[in-house]
This record gives sequence, C-alpha cells and structure tokens, in this order.
Amino acid sequence: MRVKATNKYVRSSPQKARLVLDLVRGKPVNEALSILQFTNKSVATEIAKTVKSAAANAENNYQLDRDDLYIAAIYADDGPTFKRIRPAPRGRAHQILKRTSHVTVIVDEVNKEG
Repeated sequence: MRVKATNKYVRSSPQKARLVLDLVRGKPVNEALSILQFTNKSVATEIAKTVKSAAANAENNYQLDRDDLYIAAIYADDGPTFKRIRPAPRGRAHQILKRTSHVTVIVDEVNKEG
C-alpha cells in the first residue's frame, strides 16, 4: 500500500532539492534517514522531516511495519516564487527570485513474496 506525505513551501529551489532527493530514491526508509542525516545540504533536514512523516502515516494509519518500508517515489515540484527587489547602480532595481518547492514522498511496503 502506497502512503504519501507532502511538505509544502520549502524555502529551497526545486533544482537544489532534487540533488538530495536523488540520493535517497528507492532506498529503505531507515537507510534514507541515515543518508539525509549526514548530507551537508540545508534542504536535507526538510526532506528528512517529510520522510519521517510518510513513515509515521504508514505506521499509524495503515499499521505497516516501519522496517519494511522503502521510498517508492520522491520528487520536488515548483512552489510559488517570492519576488524581491534589490537596489542596483544608477537608480535601477534588479529582481531577486526566492524560489520554493513542494516535496512529496511516497513510501511502500517491500514485497516479501519473491
């Protein structure tokens, strides 16, 4: 059974988040959390929170065992972009884009039949 958790409005660009997501895609949940704990990117803490939330949803709502869960899908979509203005030379203004992303984690139970 696939169980999903979403973390919206993460203050990191989706491009930077996808670098970290690629490290844990397809891994067991416990191994993924270990990798995220030692990843030297600020978005790794937000992704770890989302993975923990998906695992907790699976445990509490569907009575699945946390040790049997793996990350079936994980992706970061674009969120809204905050537009800010920075003063520039000669009285001009340059636009600063502060990007956000929506991180989605889907965990599934390992098939033990085969």
